[in-house]
Amino acid sequence: MIPVLAAAEPFSKIDIDYAAISPMLVVFGGALVSVLVEAFVGRRERHEVQLGISVVSLVGAFVALVTLSRHHMVSTMAGAAVIDQVSVFLQGLLLVLSCISIMIMGERLSSGSADAFAPSASSIPGSKQEELAERVGAVTTEVFPLALFATGGMMMFVAAGDLLAMFVALEVLSLPLYVMTAVARRRRLLSQEAALKYFLLGSFSSAFFLFGAALLYGFAGSISLGVIAQAIFSSINPGLLVPGVVFTLFGVLFKIGAWPFHNWVPDVYQGAPTPITGFMAACTKIAAFGALLRLVYVGVSGSRWDWLIMLWVVAAVTMIVGAVLTVTQTDIKRLLAYSSVAHAGFILVGFLAFDQSAVRGVMFYLAAYGFTTVAAFGMAFLVRVEGMEATSVQQWEGLGRRHPMFAGVFFVLLLGFAGIPLTSGFTAKLAAFLPAVKYGGPAGVVLVVIGVLCSLVTAYAYFRIASAMFRSDDSVPDSEGAAVAEVLVPSSTTVFAIAMGVIVTVALGVFPSPLLQIFGTTTQFLP
Repeated sequence: MIPVLAAAEPFSKIDIDYAAISPMLVVFGGALVSVLVEAFVGRRERHEVQLGISVVSLVGAFVALVTLSRHHMVSTMAGAAVIDQVSVFLQGLLLVLSCISIMIMGERLSSGSADAFAPSASSIPGSKQEELAERVGAVTTEVFPLALFATGGMMMFVAAGDLLAMFVALEVLSLPLYVMTAVARRRRLLSQEAALKYFLLGSFSSAFFLFGAALLYGFAGSISLGVIAQAIFSSINPGLLVPGVVFTLFGVLFKIGAWPFHNWVPDVYQGAPTPITGFMAACTKIAAFGALLRLVYVGVSGSRWDWLIMLWVVAAVTMIVGAVLTVTQTDIKRLLAYSSVAHAGFILVGFLAFDQSAVRGVMFYLAAYGFTTVAAFGMAFLVRVEGMEATSVQQWEGLGRRHPMFAGVFFVLLLGFAGIPLTSGFTAKLAAFLPAVKYGGPAGVVLVVIGVLCSLVTAYAYFRIASAMFRSDDSVPDSEGAAVAEVLVPSSTTVFAIAMGVIVTVALGVFPSPLLQIFGTTTQFLP
């Protein structure tokens, strides 16, 4: 018995800095409370209670991040969690975007709302009004604990200091998303089909990641990223390094939506409830790029010349495929999905510069893209034709004449996606492309040229939506009694969430310098 006790003794010496990981504990604690609410609170009160718990949990986690984690930057839990400048910033960004996404998920038709498929809401009896609110709601209440679990997994993903913690975080964030994709109230078959595709392809990507992690463990004798970085210069099993890195990157590139792992993106974005699509598009990309930054910059950057050409090709083809297929789409959600693929390529261009300024550019781009995306999908959710979401570009024709304020705000977001000056998209592209030109060598310059050309291509798709909204011709069937797209009047929480996205989209474009300086002070990794 004595040897067994001696072997177990080192595990008792693992120190945990609870202040450093307190934001994650708050989010997971809120998720567990939310599960209990789902089981024990009545159906009438459940929606408001779940929404309140979710928002309070995320706000509380953000407060803990600012007051505790920011002053406890350490490697804790035997190196499984690394709280440093990069992880603190990305966790804060995830918390803010998750909070405003959940506000949009909680949207329901209120008594003062106007809709396109029912009489005036004020003329409907109370019981019918509640039933109508249930049908118009974006999601069922089960998504609130799922969203919290997914957010907690994303926070783990960006702070994971070893491959096992990274894999566990990948699964914790992925499994709730598979379920959330399938909970659409309408077009359920499309939603469930999208969830099945996401689950199957996601399972393959997780297997790739786990196989790559096993190879890297065989290479270094450890799953710690810091040990792997040291082993690159002294390992006796160098043949396992490159395949281990490649397979591990496959798992993360899938979550980013980069080519050739992008095929799930349009189907899942189209099939999932629109507010959940915004949550996935923004937060999953932030979490995946955060993990990719740590994996590559901390763990395997010393061997990058063995696999860098592969990432150059991935970045170039991702931009080209995303841009070309964006132009061919007639569905708003699929258009934004392929746009997301193109943006993943733009971020990879900056990522591949391998400099501190590149880390700053990637994080700035993630923040700019995240706020614009959540707001855009939140606004798309409000456009309806006879009770169904109007996702066809053709259905948006003449929307600017009937709802000029809505169309004007959405046009600002489209300018941000296109990278027009005085919007966050323009500043973000500069922040990502300039390090590639300066530190990426000839390959970086080529990638930037491809990125600029692809930006022009995608801009055509965005302006096609704007043209449809503001088009004023007789083909719009207002006078013929045919169904036309209308905009639901959102609740105050949804208005606040969308306003946050629009304000940040403009602010990061008009006043970029102070914010870029802040980003420049949050680019240090702990080993």
